[in-house]
Amino acid sequence: MIQVDVYNKTGKKVDTLSLDEAAFGSTVRLPLLKQALVMYQANCRQGSARTKCRSMIEGSTRKIYRQKGTGNARAGNIRTPVRRGGGRTFAKLARSFRQRMPAKARRLARNSAILSKLQSQDVVVIDALSMEKPRTKDMVAVMSALKLDRSCLLTVAGHDTNVLKSCRNIPGLDVTTAEQVNALDICSKHKMLCTRAAIELLASVGPQEN
Repeated sequence: MIQVDVYNKTGKKVDTLSLDEAAFGSTVRLPLLKQALVMYQANCRQGSARTKCRSMIEGSTRKIYRQKGTGNARAGNIRTPVRRGGGRTFAKLARSFRQRMPAKARRLARNSAILSKLQSQDVVVIDALSMEKPRTKDMVAVMSALKLDRSCLLTVAGHDTNVLKSCRNIPGLDVTTAEQVNALDICSKHKMLCTRAAIELLASVGPQEN
């Protein structure tokens, strides 16, 4: 069992939460975690880089001049890659870098990422987080009280518009829900701030990640 302190919005410890390592896969599966990170990063690539090959260049296919007798080097048509304005020899073509992983493998990778953060004591649990109205200053005060001065991922149980709007102007702070969090979101931040409801939801059988 992993013991995690639970704090309130003022940074005062109010409880201790016991989390079973078995709920997060017992061990950190590094190969699976790496595969998931590569997949998420590959899926972020646009793959739209493209240059023109000789078949994409406008111009006649007629040979410029005869092969012999002109005193010039041998030349084909004006679209040849060796001439100015011609096509590229090895042109880049638009392609998809998209990769796929089974949903079960993505969930296991997410759990491994959470377990890694728990083992390194980089998970901070807050008992509840709600805002009467969107206000960045209030969220900054909560972050200061919890001594979160580096990049952080805030994970809440459900969508909260006021919390989202209060966090979006804070550099290094991202907000997600327990249903949408993935391994890349977790590993790309130094700390993970979770509401008690969110961490309990993740520790349960758990929602399927998109």
